Amino acid sequence: MIQRSLLRQSRALSSKLPRTLTALPSRYSASPLRIPAISTSRSLLPKWYSTTPEPKTDAGEASAAESSEVTSGKDAVETPEDPLKKELETKNREIIDLKDKYLRSVADFRNLQDRTKRDVAAARDFAITRFAKDLIDSVDNLDRALDTVAPEKLSVSDAELSDEIKDLKNLYDGLKMTERIMMETLKKHGLERFDPNEKGEKFDPNLHEAMFMTKMEGKEEGSVFVTQQKGFRLNGRVIRAAKVGVVKNS
Repeated sequence: MIQRSLLRQSRALSSKLPRTLTALPSRYSASPLRIPAISTSRSLLPKWYSTTPEPKTDAGEASAAESSEVTSGKDAVETPEDPLKKELETKNREIIDLKDKYLRSVADFRNLQDRTKRDVAAARDFAITRFAKDLIDSVDNLDRALDTVAPEKLSVSDAELSDEIKDLKNLYDGLKMTERIMMETLKKHGLERFDPNEKGEKFDPNLHEAMFMTKMEGKEEGSVFVTQQKGFRLNGRVIRAAKVGVVKNS
């Protein structure tokens, strides 16, 4: 019992004492491991490059444009214009101008030729217009003189004709022959007489002058049924319209 109590006291006393650890040197103690430091210098790291071009900024574009303008301006100032090239361009412009003037002159000359031909033809065809208008009255008088002879006097046979009637018939035949020769001569020069009543033509305001309009049974509406004065044409141009009467049944 006494031993046990002593053992217990010794253990309690040893637990109360401070514990001191003393590191004893040893020849076999392990030295700390030294790891060489890794250099992070840029010279030892690999370099990578991109193949896509970097986009230019607005400022870069503006500066590039300004530099190109300045360069082009310097080139324009520095490089003088070739006098031969300038003279060649001037001559080419003169050639184009002269060619245009030549073509215009040729066109104007051809137009003048055509206009002159028309004027000459018109002067030739209608030179006797005034003379024809003056001659028309004489032809009308001759036609009136022939119309004064009654048709029944001309239908009498030669055996039954008296001396007076025979002389009248001879005069009528002479005037009729004169009229026929005159009209043939005038026709050679382009003057023709036309009577719309002979064929019962329709009224044409370009050729006829309506003096009156009346109802006519058996006649077509708008047709000419009587001619008071015959018309005349000179080379197709009407110099006097025929004065006619027109049918109007409506």
